[in-house]
Amino acid sequence: MRTRYALIGSGHRAQMYLDAIAGPHADVAELVALIDVNPARREFHRDRVPAFADVRLGGPEELEAIIAEEKVDRVIVTSVDRLHAEHVVRSLDAGADVVVEKPLTIDAPSARSIQEAIDRTGRSVVVTFNYRYSPRNTALKQVIASGEIGEVVSVNFEWVLDTQHGADYFRRWHRDKTNSGGLFIHKAAHHFDLVNWWIADTPVRVYARGGLRFYGADAAAARGQAPLPERGTHDGAHDPFELDLRSDERLEALYLKAEEHDGYLRDRSVFDAGITAEDNLTALVDYARGPVLTYALNAHSPWEGYRVAVNGTAGRAELEVIERAEVTVMSDTEDESPHLDPSAVAVTTEDAGVRERGERLVVQKHFAAAQEVEIPEGVGGHGGGDALLLRDVFVGPAEDELGRPSDHRDGLRAISVGICGNESLATGLPVDVAEFLGLDLRRESATAGATA
Repeated sequence: MRTRYALIGSGHRAQMYLDAIAGPHADVAELVALIDVNPARREFHRDRVPAFADVRLGGPEELEAIIAEEKVDRVIVTSVDRLHAEHVVRSLDAGADVVVEKPLTIDAPSARSIQEAIDRTGRSVVVTFNYRYSPRNTALKQVIASGEIGEVVSVNFEWVLDTQHGADYFRRWHRDKTNSGGLFIHKAAHHFDLVNWWIADTPVRVYARGGLRFYGADAAAARGQAPLPERGTHDGAHDPFELDLRSDERLEALYLKAEEHDGYLRDRSVFDAGITAEDNLTALVDYARGPVLTYALNAHSPWEGYRVAVNGTAGRAELEVIERAEVTVMSDTEDESPHLDPSAVAVTTEDAGVRERGERLVVQKHFAAAQEVEIPEGVGGHGGGDALLLRDVFVGPAEDELGRPSDHRDGLRAISVGICGNESLATGLPVDVAEFLGLDLRRESATAGATA
């Protein structure tokens, strides 16, 4: 018998899960409902997949009724981050288990509400961390777990988002920190989860700094940069930082043609007023067993990827990943200036000079030469992690000595750094994780209300 799924939040991110249900996991999964506040978006996904022709469509206010009437087993939550906790808790209380896109939620009160609902209902919540499954990240996990570099002492982790990907967070709903928790939570939850998983430890104290240094009206004015049009979808010349929704059929259908229903604008200027999310962030994180993480995020880099160094008592492991070596622009035409096209921007590695797309893991023990560790090739999204993650989500996790499948406790640990980082940004002080969240996140416990 197939598991019956409802999905709530049918924007861009929903497609990965819906394609998995209609495709490789159709033998074990069945979509019975699409739920969204915007009818155009839910109808888009229904209409593009023949197997979904008869699924029930509804708004978020119908969630409980849909779960009961359609006998839903699991709800997939891919709604706006600030609504995750509400949709998770309502689904659990209505009798369904939950699969939720990261981040689990965006603040301490809603994190506690999820834990309380799990305690109350006994139901499960899976948080999807696909980067755990990327071969390059599992290779680093294997090196650390083997003990080859000894006991971990510190981790240095830098992640850079380029002017295609990074800029996009400042066009859409993520730009409002009340929607997303800012990049410390929405994006960096991936990164903090990786560190938590790599070193099998729990964050206990966070000190953070950061700000909006490149995007936004004030930063642009300070550089003497001329304002851009309020929206990127317009006729005439385009700046490389503008997104014209007409350049991508899916974005046009999901957002431009859906605006009349909810007024949501997907193509706003990255240099206008009202942006409250930071584009540069740093954090110093203490872990329960002693390691210290130094973390940095930049959302306006000319290239995209990350570098991580893990220092141990017997040596050091270094992982460098270049996901995109450069961001190019479309060629000039008679009518338009160069501009980014989200469906066509490509990396030209042959012209990338000293930086080429790729990945490299190097391990060097004390008093020994450096050794490069072979990384299996990953195919598909997130470095090959998406397909492996989706198999665990829909088929069920197999025995995994690396512990890649994640649950709500992993989700709580991942967001704990960003939540406390945001509090540290606000106060200028270090923040105790257990005290601020009101949750015991030690690996053997996640009891609500504890302050270990």
